[in-house]
Amino acid sequence: MAHKISEECISCGACATECPVEAISEGDDTYVIDPEVCTDCGSCVDACPVEAISQA
Repeated sequence: MAHKISEECISCGACATECPVEAISEGDDTYVIDPEVCTDCGSCVDACPVEAISQA
């Protein structure tokens, strides 16, 4: 199950740089995770400074 970024995202980009499969990109208001690419490794969860990422 892919991870999801909530509205609490501050668009810092820390998660995108940690994603080994480049599943995270900048959206309109927050970063978004492509569920088709996400391997559910959890690297983004540890990188997020505001705990805005959880399992969908």
